[in-house]
Parts: sequence; structure tokens; C-alpha cells
Amino acid sequence: MKKTAIRSVLRVAAVLALAAGGYYLFAPARQEAAAAASAGQGKAAAPKPALTVSVAAPETTRLPIRLAANGNIAAWQEAVIGSESSGLRLTEVRVNVGDVVKAGQVLATFSSESVQADVAQARASVLEAQANAADAAANAERARSLQSSGALSAQQINQYLTLESTAKARAQAAQAVLGAQQLRGRQTQVLAPDSGVISARSATVGSVVGSGVELFRMIRQGRLEWRAEVTSAELGRIKAGTPASVHPASGGELKGRVRMVAPSVDPQTRTALVYVDLPASAGQDSPAKAGMFARGEFELGATDALTIPQRALVVRDGFNYVFQLGEGNRVSQRKVQTGRLAGERVEVVSGLAPEARIVVNGAGFLNDGDLVRLAEEIKPNQPPAQSAPAQSAIKSGAAS
Repeated sequence: MKKTAIRSVLRVAAVLALAAGGYYLFAPARQEAAAAASAGQGKAAAPKPALTVSVAAPETTRLPIRLAANGNIAAWQEAVIGSESSGLRLTEVRVNVGDVVKAGQVLATFSSESVQADVAQARASVLEAQANAADAAANAERARSLQSSGALSAQQINQYLTLESTAKARAQAAQAVLGAQQLRGRQTQVLAPDSGVISARSATVGSVVGSGVELFRMIRQGRLEWRAEVTSAELGRIKAGTPASVHPASGGELKGRVRMVAPSVDPQTRTALVYVDLPASAGQDSPAKAGMFARGEFELGATDALTIPQRALVVRDGFNYVFQLGEGNRVSQRKVQTGRLAGERVEVVSGLAPEARIVVNGAGFLNDGDLVRLAEEIKPNQPPAQSAPAQSAIKSGAAS
């Protein structure tokens, strides 16, 4: 019995010894696991930045004031060139649509045979009337010389004097008829009344046209104008001489200047026309054509404005927002009202302080209250430093 009890005590002592050895053997591992768990919990508790962004402050920029408008391009003045002769046949047309002509240039000619015949007949009538006038003048002169002698009665003398006056008047009438026929001869040539560009042609060779029939249309001096439609509320901001930039529908840009503002406003649309002189067109090379639609802007001066980069602007739900950097590198979403554009910058009318710092790059990926990291705080990569054991080994070798 005693031996059995002794064996039981020895077994219990051996089990306790093994347990104690295992506890001390695995204690460092348990400590390292506990330390790693606590470190992991600490990292999970620290907030992480949502994005790396760059920030900038608003700038004061000198921006031009422009007033946009739409309108049509039209001829400054359009001349209608017609025929002054009646019943003549058109024999030659020398110009076509788009041709640049000068004042006095021959545009078309009519047949002149019948007119020349009428001129010859009128010239013969003039000669006949002049001969009759000369004969009547000679008779009247003889009657005057015999007036004191009593050979002719007073009535006969008066008749001779009347015949003289009548013959002289007939000669003058014949001369007037000759002048009219000569004028018809000159009208057989259609001349340009001014320099300009032919915009329309209805003349056809061989046709017989009447007096006053339109043959050509011409843009006088090749000058075009932009007739912009401006509301009555904005009309007072535009004066004669105001510069304007016009963009025709065909492309390009034309610089013009306000010539005049219409004296009345359309009671239906409440708009008025503003006439802007455009540079003289060079034939077919000009981007602006009469009858073309164009948009443009009036340059009304310049003012100082608070501007930000367009990349900093975020459009959500139809409104414009920026993200302002606050304390602790957290951003807050702010609603702003924008105005004019100037290249890559946009004017902020309201909703932002001049001293604010706003997110530029990456603003479209942020939400209100996000934590961010600033791009300028990121340090460049550096080569890895040597480990401490290696350094201590080098020092110990040098000491030995």
C-alpha cells in the first residue's frame, strides 16, 4: 500500500513539472501574440485618409465683362441695279454673282441700233429747226428795218417777230429731243453705281426688259454688319464704338465695332437691334456671308474677380460645389455660384472666402467630411538605411 501511494505521488509531481516547463517554454510566444494583437487593434482604430489631394487658394484675376448676343449678318447697304431703257434687247452680261466691281464699271449692255437711229433722226430735226429759226430771224430783222418807213403795217411786222420767236422755240425743242435720244444711247450700258460685290443676278442675254426691271443686286463697298438682338434691360450697357467679337456659323472670328443702336424696341419680343460694322469682305474668302446666323459678344470692360481652377469645381445635382480644407485635413463641401470663364479658371461669385484653401486634384472623388492627405506632405523615396547590427559590427571591427 505504501509503495502504491508513493508511486501516485511521483506521477502527480511529474505531471506538475511538465506543466510548469511548458508554461515557461511558451510564455514568450504568448507575449508576442498578445503584443501583435494589441498593435493590430491600434492600427484599426487610427483613421485612414480617403485620398491624396492637392490644394490651392483662390486668386484675384482681372476678367473682361462680356455681353453675349445672337443675330444675323446682313449687307450694310444693298443696291438694286435695274434697266433705265425700255424695250431693248440685252446683248452682253459682263459680271456674275460674287464678282467685285468698281464704281462706273460696265455690268451689261443693250442693243443700240434702234437708239442710234432715233438719235440720227433727232439730229436731223435739230438741223431743220435751226434752219427755220435762221430764216425767221432774217425776216424779222428786215421787218424791223422797214418799221420806220411805213412799207409794212404794224400787224405784218408783229407776225414776222412772232415767227422768229416760234422758230427759235422749235429749234430748242428739237435740241432737247436730241439730248433725250443721246441719253437713251448712254443708257444702253448698265453701270455700277458704287464699288461693291455682286450678290444677285437676274440679267439674261437675249431678254427684252422694261424700264425699272431689276438686273443685279450689289453689296455696297462689300461692307457687312451684324445685327445683334439685345434685350431692353441690357441695351443701356452698349454704346456706339463698343468693340465686339462675332463668330459666324461657318467658323472663325471677326472683330467689329458698334455703329449704332436702334432707336426703338420691338414691342413683341422686347429686343432691339444693335448694328455692328464688320471688316469689308474679300470676295468668297470671308467667313461671314449676308444672311448667315452669328453669335457674338460685346466687350464692356474688365473687373477684378475671385477665381479658382476649373478642376476644383464639382457639379452634383445641378449645383456647383468645392471642397474646402479644414482642421485635421478634413474637407467640407461648399455650394458656390460661378460666373465668368477665363481659360482654365472660373469666377466664384459667392459661397467662398478669399482666404479659403480648396481641393484641386481629386475633388470629384470626395464626400463631405472626408479625411485627405496633402500631396505636398508626401516625402520622396529615400534609399534604405543600413541596419544597426551591421553598423555595430563595423565599429567593433575597427576597434579590434
